[in-house]
Amino acid sequence: MPDTTGVRTDKKTMRIRHRGRESQVPIYLGKLFRMFVYQNDWKVLPMAAVIAGLVAMVIRNIFFRTMEGTLMSAFALTCVAVWNGCFNSIQVICRERDVVKRDHRSGMHISSYVAAHLIYQAVLCLLQTAITVYVCLLVGVQFPENGLFTPWMTVDMGITLFLITFASDALALWVSSLAHTTTAAMTIMPFVLIFQLVFSGGMLTLPEWCGPLSDLTISKYGLTAVAAQADYNNRPPVIAWNSVVRMWNTKVGGTVTVDQILDFLSKDEIPAVHNLREETLRKSFTPRQIAGMIRESGEEGAQAFAMLMDALPEEAADKPFDLSFTVGDTVDYMAKEPVFQSEREKEVNMSMTVGEIVDALGRDKTREQIRQKTMEASYNAVYEYSRVNVAGCWASLVLITLVNAALTTITLEFIDRDKR
Repeated sequence: MPDTTGVRTDKKTMRIRHRGRESQVPIYLGKLFRMFVYQNDWKVLPMAAVIAGLVAMVIRNIFFRTMEGTLMSAFALTCVAVWNGCFNSIQVICRERDVVKRDHRSGMHISSYVAAHLIYQAVLCLLQTAITVYVCLLVGVQFPENGLFTPWMTVDMGITLFLITFASDALALWVSSLAHTTTAAMTIMPFVLIFQLVFSGGMLTLPEWCGPLSDLTISKYGLTAVAAQADYNNRPPVIAWNSVVRMWNTKVGGTVTVDQILDFLSKDEIPAVHNLREETLRKSFTPRQIAGMIRESGEEGAQAFAMLMDALPEEAADKPFDLSFTVGDTVDYMAKEPVFQSEREKEVNMSMTVGEIVDALGRDKTREQIRQKTMEASYNAVYEYSRVNVAGCWASLVLITLVNAALTTITLEFIDRDKR
C-alpha cells in the first residue's frame, strides 16, 4: 500500500521525519480523488442531476416570472444546494476515523488533512453546481440574460449556488468530525437540514426571537442572494388576483344606502362607472307632469312656470314629448338636491357575484390595483436587487465556510483523546 501518512523512516538512524503541512495536502488530495473513482463517491453527481431535474420541472414556469413563484423557486434551489453540500461530506471523516487517528499519531497534520478535504469538496461542489444550472437550462428555466456582477445571469446564479453548496459541505464536514460513526452522522443530519430550512425565514414567518438563530443558517443568506438576484420585489404578484378569479361566481351581498350607491356612481375615474354615466336616458313627459314636478321643487319662479303650463290648452298640456339626459346627469342631480335627501337615506339589499363587482369596477384596472397593492404589501428590503446586498450574502456564506473549516480542524486536533 502506498504511504498516505506523509511519514518517512530513515533505516539507518531509525528516526521518523514528518513532511511539512504543504507537502501533505497533495498526498491526501490524491487519496480522496482515488476514492472518488474506486469507492463510487462519483455517485453524488448523477444524484445532483436528478434532484435538479425534479426541482427545475416544478419551477420552470414560475421562476423570474411572478413574485410568489420567484420566492418559492429561490427556496427550492437553496434546498437543492444545501442538500447536495450536506450529503457530500456527512460521512467522509467518521467513516475513516480510526485511520485519521492512526495517521495523526504518526505525524499527519490535521490542518493538511482538512485542507485536502476542502479542496476536494470544492471541486465536487463546483461540478454539482454546473450540473444543477445546466439541468435547469435543459428543462426550460428561463434565466434573465444579464447578471448583477457578470454579463450572464447563469454565472451569477452559479456562484451563489456554489457558495451555498460549499458552505453546507463545510458544515457537514464539521458534523462528520464530531460523530464517531456513520450511523450517528446520518442521525444528526436530518436535524441539521430541518434547522437550515425552517429558520431560513423565506417561506415561514418567524417570531422575533428567532432572528439570532436565523442569522446562523446558511439557507438564510443563500435564499436572500437567490431572491435578490432574481429581482423578487419587481416581479408581479398573482396570488391575490388568482384568489379573486377562484371566487368569481361567489355571491356577496349586504345592506347599503342609496347615498352610498350614488356616491359610488359619482366616481367618474372608474372606467365601468364612467361608461355607465355616459349612457343616455330618454323619457316622455307631458307639460302637465313637468309643471307638477316644478311646483313640488319649491324653487323661485317655479310657481309662475307651473301656472303657465296649467294655462295651456288641454291637448297641449297632455301632449308628450321626449327629454334626453345621461345617467351621470341624473346621479349628480339626485346627489345634490335636498328634495331627495329622504330617499338617499333609505337602505337597499344588494346581492352580486364577485365577478359582477369586478366588471363594474373595470376588470383590467381592478386587477392592476390588486397587483400593485399586493406588491407594496409584499415588498421586502432584504431581497433588494443590488450588488451590495448580494455581495453581503456571498461574504456571509464564505465566512460560514471558514468558521466550519476551523471548527473541523479544532475538533480533529483532539481526536487522540478518543477512547474508542
